[in-house]
Amino acid sequence: MITKLKDILKRADSWPEHMQAELAEIALAMETAMRGGGYRATPEELQAIDEADRSGVASDAQVEDAFATFRRA
Repeated sequence: MITKLKDILKRADSWPEHMQAELAEIALAMETAMRGGGYRATPEELQAIDEADRSGVASDAQVEDAFATFRRA
């Protein structure tokens, strides 16, 4: 394991539990992608895309591109 990763994991031990959980989810998503399982959007990510769509922050094409990324995974 590279030193940079070892160091951050040691420091993460003192982080609040919710931040540790988020780091674990990110690592699991990376591992899944590495193994060819693709990326699966979280309910929060899908909700953010829906909110952007409703708010007009993102164009229809941008929203469709985001969903297409998740479908390819």
